[in-house]
Amino acid sequence: MRTLILGSKGQLGRELLRVFAVDGPAQGVDLPELDISNAVAVARLLDGAAPDLIINAAAYTNVEAAEEDREAAFRANEDGARHVAEAASIRKVPVVYYSTDYVFGGSKTTPYEPQDAISPIGVYAKSKAAGEKATVGANPRHFIIRTAWLYGPGGNNFVEKILRAAGTRPELRVVSDEVGSPTHTEDLAQATRALCKTVAFGVYHAVNEGSCSRFEFAQAILSLAGVKTPVKPCMSSEFPTKAERPLYSVLSNAKLERVCGHRMRPWKAALERYLQRRENS
Repeated sequence: MRTLILGSKGQLGRELLRVFAVDGPAQGVDLPELDISNAVAVARLLDGAAPDLIINAAAYTNVEAAEEDREAAFRANEDGARHVAEAASIRKVPVVYYSTDYVFGGSKTTPYEPQDAISPIGVYAKSKAAGEKATVGANPRHFIIRTAWLYGPGGNNFVEKILRAAGTRPELRVVSDEVGSPTHTEDLAQATRALCKTVAFGVYHAVNEGSCSRFEFAQAILSLAGVKTPVKPCMSSEFPTKAERPLYSVLSNAKLERVCGHRMRPWKAALERYLQRRENS
């Protein structure tokens, strides 16, 4: 199987290249070689690569900056998604589009299922929701995979930010009223591979099992890393941000497991694996 991975320089893209290489040639493309908002360039790339599967991991992901640059967020996350899905559909090729837990408003108190109604509350979330709709409308052979709190090697993610902060501050304060599902890129890539071995197209969630608050996540990071810097809980209202975020955005993997038999490992085990990889890199 020939796999084309867009956004291959990102923390997820690099993981996808490694995981999908098991099944055959995996080609990665990213900026500046390709801007997915350019439909002609996307079509030209697909003609040359002739892939059997296209994974669109290219995205505008700066949640705060999106509030100031709505056009750029929608250009990548909606227009780019449409161009990729349309070009893939013309060539009868399945497409994967990654979305986010932020498409949910946070009003539930139990894990969100893929079929739950979305209610995005920020520009980034709205642009990803628009990308979902664009992908679904352009290509019937689609996998929409929502994930959350992603971290992986080489990324400027929450784990790295906590470890850096712990090395320079006597104490950390982390919000305790934001609850979600931390996810290791390695596990998301493996889940994607398992799903793409089926033709059960549709919308899925793929996160590491369980949930925690940002505060609990930070505690686990430092504990597993052997760092003694104390962490104190606080409320998100104490750290105002441009973008509003859902306070509860836990995702359910039940559909993923039911359809392809793939079980996501618990978030603490995934975090431990990431820290081990980090030490050995």
